[in-house]
Amino acid sequence: MSAPLHPAVPDGRVVVRTLVALKLRLLRNGLRRSPGRTAVYVVGSVLGLLFAGAIAVAFAFLGRIDGAGDAGVMLVGVLTIGWAALPLFLFSSDESSDPTRLTMLPLRPGPLLRGSLLAALIGPGPLVTLVLATGAALAGADGAGSAVAAVVGVPLAAVSLVALSRSVAAGNARLLSSRRGKDFAIFGGLLFALLIQIANIGSQSVFGKAGEDGLDLSPLAPIASVLRWIPPISAVDASRTAGEGDYGLAVLQLASAAVLLALLLRWWLGSLQQLMVTADASTLEVARGVQASRGWGFLPEGRVGAVMQRHLRYAWREPRAKAAVFTSVGMTLVVCVLSVVQGWASVYLVAVTGMFLGLQMLNLFGMDGSAFWMVAATLLTPADARDELRGRAYAVLSYAVPVTVVLAVVLAAVTGDWAGLAPAIGLALALLGCGLAVGAVLSVLAPYTMPSDSNPMRNAAPGQSGLVILNSMGSMVGAVLLGLPVGGLLLWALATDGPGWPVLLAGPPYGALIAALGIRLAAGRLLERTPEILAKAVQR
Repeated sequence: MSAPLHPAVPDGRVVVRTLVALKLRLLRNGLRRSPGRTAVYVVGSVLGLLFAGAIAVAFAFLGRIDGAGDAGVMLVGVLTIGWAALPLFLFSSDESSDPTRLTMLPLRPGPLLRGSLLAALIGPGPLVTLVLATGAALAGADGAGSAVAAVVGVPLAAVSLVALSRSVAAGNARLLSSRRGKDFAIFGGLLFALLIQIANIGSQSVFGKAGEDGLDLSPLAPIASVLRWIPPISAVDASRTAGEGDYGLAVLQLASAAVLLALLLRWWLGSLQQLMVTADASTLEVARGVQASRGWGFLPEGRVGAVMQRHLRYAWREPRAKAAVFTSVGMTLVVCVLSVVQGWASVYLVAVTGMFLGLQMLNLFGMDGSAFWMVAATLLTPADARDELRGRAYAVLSYAVPVTVVLAVVLAAVTGDWAGLAPAIGLALALLGCGLAVGAVLSVLAPYTMPSDSNPMRNAAPGQSGLVILNSMGSMVGAVLLGLPVGGLLLWALATDGPGWPVLLAGPPYGALIAALGIRLAAGRLLERTPEILAKAVQR
């Protein structure tokens, strides 16, 4: 006879019901924040389900084409990668997937696991996955045997994908909630965006000629022949195997998916047990000595150097600042990689780098948050304001210029256009300087509030969308307009087959001049607008 539960430990069924009710309450309360949020969530969910339904219907009609089962396998493979990668770069934006929030409660791992799994199955994500997996199963289905296998395999695959996502989240909970985890989320998001573009190119190569020669799915066969044996993909492919009459193999595919689900649940349970009984290493030995902050010898003296050091530390340590930097670089890399793959690469694409990295000058004081009051207290003269803005601009230049030059050299090597290297660098640096000027002015005239959390996926507090769009679009459009003189010089050189070195000689000084004028103009308004900027910075 088992020992009775401690009075402080709730019954397992109560825990399961409570966790499911908590998930429903979180969804409801999230929608009650504002009518706009509710409308966006409802419309987005409906459109997502309609889009998933359209894809499922399309895959169902693929059953008449050879290789339809391979296409279904590829679809489930994409879903598997998505669910496995989801917690690695969206963990901090989904509080319900963070098991560390429950570690201080008197809960047993078993009921916590069951309740968390049922709660995770609630929402549009699992429903969309179920619809897509159904379409993938119908793509290769044929006969009653396929129907039976699909009825078992599709829900099994959907539950396995959800369990996979939550197992990864629980197994890496403390890493993903740390600063290093947020840094990894930034790189994961950029890598995921690049993989999406690569998949888009691959799908165009397969489906692009459908209207000319008919839909040819044969290029998918080599990859699908491997993926169909990997669970939980095998659970969906079991419908195709059963349709071909190989029932024993279909049962084996379903069994392998069931084994994977059991292993995932065991991993998840072990992670929960470890989280609930093991202290977080970050809370141990807190006082290990504090190393005094030292200045960096290569930085300028005085306030400008101190501001540079502070801004560069933000860019390296603050997840949102780091996300902004690497997003700008990542967007440029995606554009360049796509241009090379699709055959329209040019060394002049490096100008995009200057424009995107100029965005790092936007909303300079919103990132400081409530700490901006210490900066505001030292802004006593116009010279202080100019040094503050100049130091932040120098910090952006310290990494923007090397990235621009290196990328220009790489593009010149890939395209073989070494003659265009010099004018391309000149144009990019001119646009960078123009972007710094516009960013400094907008930081003073149109600041916006940053969210209080350190989620790198959120760059503005609710209700600030208009100001964010104004800053982003205004900076890019302003940089392009201010850079027209250098752009016109480049067009003249290209049209007349003239040398490109004048653009290299004119671009950087012109960009520096525009940046200096923009900083001087912004500094003149910074002192009088400091109270308003401070109110925006501390608002949460």
